[in-house]
Amino acid sequence: MTPGNPALDFASPFDGDLQDDLRLALKLADAADSVTMAKFDTPDLDISTKADATHVTEADLAAEQAIRALLETERPNDGVFGEEFGITGDSNRQWIIDPIDGTANYLKGIPMWTTLIALAIDGVPRVGVVSQPAIGRRWWAATNLGAWTNTDTEPRRLKVSDVDTVAEASFSFQSIDQWDDAGHLESLIHLTRSVWRDRGYGDAWPYMLLAEGRLELVAEFDVKEYDIAAIVPIIIEAGGAFTAYSGTHTLSERSSFASNGVLHDALLNVAHNAPLTVHAESA
Repeated sequence: MTPGNPALDFASPFDGDLQDDLRLALKLADAADSVTMAKFDTPDLDISTKADATHVTEADLAAEQAIRALLETERPNDGVFGEEFGITGDSNRQWIIDPIDGTANYLKGIPMWTTLIALAIDGVPRVGVVSQPAIGRRWWAATNLGAWTNTDTEPRRLKVSDVDTVAEASFSFQSIDQWDDAGHLESLIHLTRSVWRDRGYGDAWPYMLLAEGRLELVAEFDVKEYDIAAIVPIIIEAGGAFTAYSGTHTLSERSSFASNGVLHDALLNVAHNAPLTVHAESA
């Protein structure tokens, strides 16, 4: 199964019981955290380069293997789609895994990296866990069970902000080059000039800030299904909205546009109606 059917709605109703699946997802995150933290910021970390010129570490591989081993025991009939070992199985239930999202940070000893674990059912991400063990944070959600994060005492339920004007919105993007490479540099500039504040926080963390009500928009390009699947149910259950940059409910367009919901259409309109810039070389 390939996730991201464009005909689906990420906020569509679901009447199944996901409590056991959520408990398993948190257990998978525990297993991954144990592997990744054991090698984080160590001098002997083994690093190699993949065919696409991106880095992979021994921790990426070992964490995904640990998750897959547990799934083989706990959910042997489910499919798995992982960044490092691809797609296995054929089921309407598919676990989507990024063992280390932010490998470039991980190998530099920068704590802003996460493990992403999702369960998609019929193409819709229904369970999501985002674990950031180097700073002691985790976020999780499942359809109809709310979105949550850990605190020093007990889990806290997440809720997006109620900011309802573009001029008061805070926006996070991945990088200028990313938007430029996608052909949307003018849109990025227009968005930054339309909102109150913009920052390039990067990777999964800004989506969690959105779910916590601290941002109103996170958008980026060149993302794979495993980069964003776990994020979707957390944003939706916190009251936000998630689509591709086109406004379509899909994981497969290699883009994301996540908002606090109330501003989703307005922010899409700003992005898609950016004035064209006349560059000096073409003037």
